Amino acid sequence: MAGIEIDDTTKATLQALADEAGLPLETYLALVAEEKQRERALAAGAEAFRRVTGDPATVAAFDAEFGNPMAKHAPRAA
Repeated sequence: MAGIEIDDTTKATLQALADEAGLPLETYLALVAEEKQRERALAAGAEAFRRVTGDPATVAAFDAEFGNPMAKHAPRAA
C-alpha cells in the first residue's frame, strides 16, 4: 500500500478481513473500493428515482406513455 498511511489497528483489521476472504490486502481493498462505487451509484440512482416519482407531472407523463398498470387492476364498485 505504497503512499497510503493508516494506523496499525486499522491495517490489522483490514488484513484480517482480507485474510478471511482469502485475498491479498491490495486485492481486497480494490474490491472494497469497487463496492463503495456501486453503493454510491445506487444511492444516486435511488435519489433520482425518488425525485422523479415524487413529481406528479412526471408520473402522469410516464403513465400516458407506457400505460398505468394500476388502472387495469383497480377494484370496481359493485
